Amino acid sequence: MKILVPHTITLDLTSGAAPAGRDRSETPDEVVLYDASAPLPPEHRDAEVLVAWANSPENLADAAAHLPRLRWVQTLAAGPDAILAAGFAPEVVVTNGRSLHDGPVAEHALALTLAAVRDLDRLGAAQREHCWDSATVDWQADPATSRHFTLHGARVTIWGFGSIAARLAPLYAALGAHVTGVASTAGERHGFPVVTDEDLPRVLATTDVLVSLLPAVPATRHAFDAARIDALPDHAVFVNVGRGATVDEEALVAALREGRLGCAALDVTETEPLPSDSPLWDTPRTIITPHVAGGRPQGASALVRENVENLRAGRPLRNVVPRG
Repeated sequence: MKILVPHTITLDLTSGAAPAGRDRSETPDEVVLYDASAPLPPEHRDAEVLVAWANSPENLADAAAHLPRLRWVQTLAAGPDAILAAGFAPEVVVTNGRSLHDGPVAEHALALTLAAVRDLDRLGAAQREHCWDSATVDWQADPATSRHFTLHGARVTIWGFGSIAARLAPLYAALGAHVTGVASTAGERHGFPVVTDEDLPRVLATTDVLVSLLPAVPATRHAFDAARIDALPDHAVFVNVGRGATVDEEALVAALREGRLGCAALDVTETEPLPSDSPLWDTPRTIITPHVAGGRPQGASALVRENVENLRAGRPLRNVVPRG
């Protein structure tokens, strides 16, 4: 079986022993390194497996058009947006990198939250101006605002309560926050209460920090819109480490400029890279990082090896993306 692996990541697809039921005398897989930013070489268009990570849209479109024997695409990204947009045939199985980014994304979400809650954007600007920001010192010491500058006792809502949230929620709880999840079904997950979108208006009304881990699907486009922004308290912090398409950026900019939202910390935007003329760059109380939360897949080699063996054995693959 020919497996195409991108030059953008180092994967070890060898294993020390033959998997159960597999004869070591079988012909080994042919693993081919390819340039994820260029058209695929004609001699490798007989590949059955494509691993994708940080591929250009042109490369993915070329692969979709010129790999007639392709059976499976494994993206190492948690979100399969780029793969689904490339035009692969419907019979090609797509699997994503869910779980590979849980730790790094959880860390980045916590870092953005603390930066926003502790006013590090404002203090960083003061530092660059060689200014000792006494006004912020007084503001944080004011009993009327003190609860807005800490996660202790804060109400944190995580919108999209999957595997990343399972890593993230305990970090907030360890700092004294009260965490509520929002998902498609209500109940309890990983020891935290989870509600559905129907309960979101009620939950948002008392939310101090809203963290979005929503995927980019038609149902979530601009899910964080003017109505949901206005449902939050004026001091609330919005953190987005999910997908930029889930946010109505025009409504977000307006709310921040008018003081109807405390702060936004964004690792993702609707257009990436964020254009230099985007109003988000100059919007007050906005922290922007360039989609770096999940750039370090952990356990990618093991996931690909597992799915290669699943494919060979005719077993269901892990992390299959529904394409209906």
